[in-house]
Amino acid sequence: MRFTWILFSYIHVMKTPIFETWRLKFEQPDWARNPEFGLLDTILEHHPELVKLLVPDITGHEKQTNFGRKDIPSVEQIVRAAIYKELKGLNYRDLEYHQSDSRICSQFLKLDEQRFYSFQMYQRYVGKIKAENLEKLLIALNRTAISEGLEDLEKMRVDSTVVETNIHWPTNNALVWDCIKESHRLLTKLQAETDGAGYRNYTKNAKSTFFKINNTKSKQKRIGLFNKQLVTFTKSINQVSNAVKKKSRSDSLPSFALIVQLESFLPVMHKVYQMTYRKEIKGEKVDNEDKLFSIYEQHTDIIVKGGRKVEFGHKINLATGKANLILNCDILRGNPSDSKLYTGSIDKVKQNYGRTPRDVAADGAYASKGNLDYAQGEGIANVVFNKMVGSLKSRASSKNMETRLKKWRSGIEANISNLKRGFKIARCNWKGWAHFQAKVLWSAIGYNIRVMTSILASKMQSIA
Repeated sequence: MRFTWILFSYIHVMKTPIFETWRLKFEQPDWARNPEFGLLDTILEHHPELVKLLVPDITGHEKQTNFGRKDIPSVEQIVRAAIYKELKGLNYRDLEYHQSDSRICSQFLKLDEQRFYSFQMYQRYVGKIKAENLEKLLIALNRTAISEGLEDLEKMRVDSTVVETNIHWPTNNALVWDCIKESHRLLTKLQAETDGAGYRNYTKNAKSTFFKINNTKSKQKRIGLFNKQLVTFTKSINQVSNAVKKKSRSDSLPSFALIVQLESFLPVMHKVYQMTYRKEIKGEKVDNEDKLFSIYEQHTDIIVKGGRKVEFGHKINLATGKANLILNCDILRGNPSDSKLYTGSIDKVKQNYGRTPRDVAADGAYASKGNLDYAQGEGIANVVFNKMVGSLKSRASSKNMETRLKKWRSGIEANISNLKRGFKIARCNWKGWAHFQAKVLWSAIGYNIRVMTSILASKMQSIA
């Protein structure tokens, strides 16, 4: 029976229109050397509705027209450029250069030889695309893969990882110094815009104290230095507060924008002051909910997985299928336990693809009696957890099936490694919470395109 299903899937892949179109593209050298772009070009040709998922974010209320001079790229070109950038591991400046330097880039982006777009243009429009619609695009691509016979949803494995934000190691000393330094930068720019009274520069003394604290081990001496630094910090806070109070409707637009930035920065300064005073002066334990780990990436969470090192970023919960495609990608706030994420993964896969997997394998951290009962209640035949603690046991049709699923589950570690290394998201350098989510999902989309390409390429070689 199983051989019949494999044979049916194999024949189905061979007869799909996407496979046939993609195979014909290989007669052209440019596409043959870049199979990933050939596949994506084919998918977008056969499924133009995929691009439409991102239209609301890119155009907003603007109406596209086929008339007049094209000074901005089309929605399809923007989507193609974003995926090209991810698959090639480029930044926006490199993307601009590739338009004229790479034939496959120009061909894939459908560019006129006389019309190339600036990196600012691409950054502006790609940056508008929201995570909600990128998740829809990921699901739509997976549905295409399922319809093409590349994934059958018989199996699912779940695991979590951490993607770090692009911040330095957070200490109270460093955060206070960051606040003083950033407030001085903004006030200096405001002074240049208004030609008003000068602002005191507290950075020289603050920097000296910052280094002394770093190099002092004595607890009593550190308290004295922190007291001194907090006095300087208070002066800096007062200076920012006074600048905000002087806000006037008659201010120029640039100066008004700077004052708004300072106004939004004041609560951050107060929060850093409070957490530093409570910890370093009073010796209190500050809850993670009351902490700030970066004044630049304020969305950053502290993540501790098991007994491993502390990481600063966000937990990512992934579900992959039999074909190694990422079926679900949840980007989480806080540090929820893995056991609380298990049922959500099953629900999302069922909701998004209309089918419940026959087998689900996960790490022991996801195990609980409630999760076991829930999975079986959803009709999952084999529910397996690796390295469970206590009296809980996996529920599988046989010991052999349990062993096979445990071994198969370990393969998700390779999926995660390929995702993070191949798309350089072990540490995300996109700024802000919205862009952090977008970067992770763009990477997941790029990863799935590579997996789909690998599957189809192996099928093509088998019939060559």
